[in-house]
Amino acid sequence: MTTAKRIALFNAKGGCGKTTLAWNLAMGLSKRGATLLLDADPQGSLGYWADWAAEADGHALSVQSWSEQSAGQSADFAYWVIDCPPSLESAETREVLAMADWILLPVLPSPLDLWASQRSIEVISALHAGKAARNAAFVLNQVESHSALSRAAESAVQAMGLKVLPVQVARRAIYRNAAIEGKSVYQMGKRATAAVQEFEGIIEEILK
Repeated sequence: MTTAKRIALFNAKGGCGKTTLAWNLAMGLSKRGATLLLDADPQGSLGYWADWAAEADGHALSVQSWSEQSAGQSADFAYWVIDCPPSLESAETREVLAMADWILLPVLPSPLDLWASQRSIEVISALHAGKAARNAAFVLNQVESHSALSRAAESAVQAMGLKVLPVQVARRAIYRNAAIEGKSVYQMGKRATAAVQEFEGIIEEILK
């Protein structure tokens, strides 16, 4: 039986772009194998996004709430992408983090977001303490290439005890435009080339 590779998007600090990253990451992975997008966040944003996408252009991605998933589904999908609640106290959060093969922790390049992420790192470390290897990493999100704050954040995050993916997600209007249209950047044509390359880079890192 094939076991799905399970990738969790988590940060206890809300507003870090976690759901947007989960959606686009799942779309990129779906081009490589059957992908299940699991929404563990009570807000249910991914379900609404998926419904909108299906209405917009007929593209359907398998999306379920975390409570609907079953262990037997691993054989049906090559990848799970799981959007965690922004809560350290949630039972769903701890369950997902404990079983994930990869944990991606999106963080914005701001001091407040970096400080708020420290507790998330501690929880991830505790849940993976007994494992030989911990596949967990920061993803710097909404980075402005010419911003001194973004450059400072990159240096600061490297000192927080968690790997930092070499691929950064830039602050781009195309991400907002895609969301408004109910699409992923993979469906936005040539104007999304740079954004697609960012997600392809993230995927290459986690599939190594």
